[in-house]
Amino acid sequence: MEKSAPHPLFKLATELGPLLIFFGANAKFGLFVATGAFMVAVVAAIIASYVVTRHVPLMAIVTAVIVLVFGGLTLVLHDETFIKVKPTIIYGLFAGTLGTGLLLGRSFIAVMFDQMFNLTPTGWRLLTIRWMIFFAGMAVLNEIIWRTQTTDFWVAFKAFGVIPITVIFAMLQTPLIKRYHLEPATDEASDIERGDISKG
Repeated sequence: MEKSAPHPLFKLATELGPLLIFFGANAKFGLFVATGAFMVAVVAAIIASYVVTRHVPLMAIVTAVIVLVFGGLTLVLHDETFIKVKPTIIYGLFAGTLGTGLLLGRSFIAVMFDQMFNLTPTGWRLLTIRWMIFFAGMAVLNEIIWRTQTTDFWVAFKAFGVIPITVIFAMLQTPLIKRYHLEPATDEASDIERGDISKG
């Protein structure tokens, strides 16, 4: 069954909704209740995404699995360190995956982000490098914030800082995407669909 493009507001709701629930629950009940609520909200967002679009991006699935694992550890061991280090693990995993792909001469960015555009091999390689650096930087930033700031500050940053930073960074990639845009009917596009960036 073909996937359908969700309304932008629906996509925003499934991404921002769990974070807002996390923030609100933390403010009223504390981090441990917020962690449980966040886990439920993430699963609900995944289900809603599949019901509406019949498709769930790989990146969302990986994120949900890590949220459930580290959220579960947080609740079972009653140790907030696990939920705080969770973003670091996610960002590090994404950066490592993209870096491994580059070493293998392949681009995993299209699969990771479920992107709906075509780029030349050079374009995919440059975009991959930029997102790899971004994820690595976000991993370092998360470590700095949760280790040096209060839990409430970290939760607020997670809810209201991460998405704006990510959106701004993604928008800054528009010139690169336009510059290396490739019509899907060309031979190069076929190479991209196979994930081969070694011909750039």
